[in-house]
Amino acid sequence: MIYVTGDRLHPHHVRAAVFDTRWRGLDPTQVHDHLNRVADELDRLHRELTTATTETERIRQALRQWQSRHADCRHEAPGSPNSRPR
Repeated sequence: MIYVTGDRLHPHHVRAAVFDTRWRGLDPTQVHDHLNRVADELDRLHRELTTATTETERIRQALRQWQSRHADCRHEAPGSPNSRPR
């Protein structure tokens, strides 16, 4: 499992960012438009991460159930002395 240290960046962090304005600074409208695009992308990625995490857990649970059901099954290699003819 991968652990991320520190605080994660969320869309509301990007949308709430405030910049100082200077006489010849960046155009605030362009900055905020860009930040909104970044926030939308972060929002989409967070939704995809949640979906993937949920799906991973579902598959993990299904695998555990399968392993429990087949814990007593034995597989014999073909041609081994203990294998039975079909």
